[in-house]
Amino acid sequence: MNSSANTKERILTAAEALFAQRGFEGASLRQLTAAAGVNLAAVNYHFGSKDNLVEEVFKRRLDQLNARRLAALRLISGQPDATLEDVLGAFIRPALDLSHDGGGGLFMRVLARAFAEHDDSLRKFLSDNYGHVMRQFTTEFARMLPHLSKEELYWRIDLVTGALTHAMSGFGIIQRKSDVSEVTHREQTAAHLIRFAAAGLSAP
Repeated sequence: MNSSANTKERILTAAEALFAQRGFEGASLRQLTAAAGVNLAAVNYHFGSKDNLVEEVFKRRLDQLNARRLAALRLISGQPDATLEDVLGAFIRPALDLSHDGGGGLFMRVLARAFAEHDDSLRKFLSDNYGHVMRQFTTEFARMLPHLSKEELYWRIDLVTGALTHAMSGFGIIQRKSDVSEVTHREQTAAHLIRFAAAGLSAP
């Protein structure tokens, strides 16, 4: 059982790296089996098809991310003293944690590929499986920002999400200094991004 689980995890890790580097179309099953040190039968046994493998790469990261986001949101949802910054913290901090957790940085490139390559089936998979999480946060943002129209709120949330994705990618101008720990740098990033996003969302 452990051997089978390890093989599946090895395939997922190799696939994530290949998809980040070569894209979904550019990464072949031959390259994947070589990188994972398995044969094609093992890939077919665990995933059945390349499309299923792609979806599992996303589920491995996004299931955990969104469970953490929803748990954080539940702690503050409906609380009379909850602030916009609290809701943004529930949305932003778990994502930044993911980006610094193991292959999280690679996964961010995979996520960017999904939108850059205009893969409609993958977008539908992400919307069908994870759209409810974004809807819960949108509802909470709307409750706290009643002065915004629905269209304006969507614009601003989309821009906040873009800023978060950029921060998660690690490609920004500001990089962690050698005398600053990873945890401290991540918290600094979260604090700056939350303040920035709160100002943008709450502007008239």
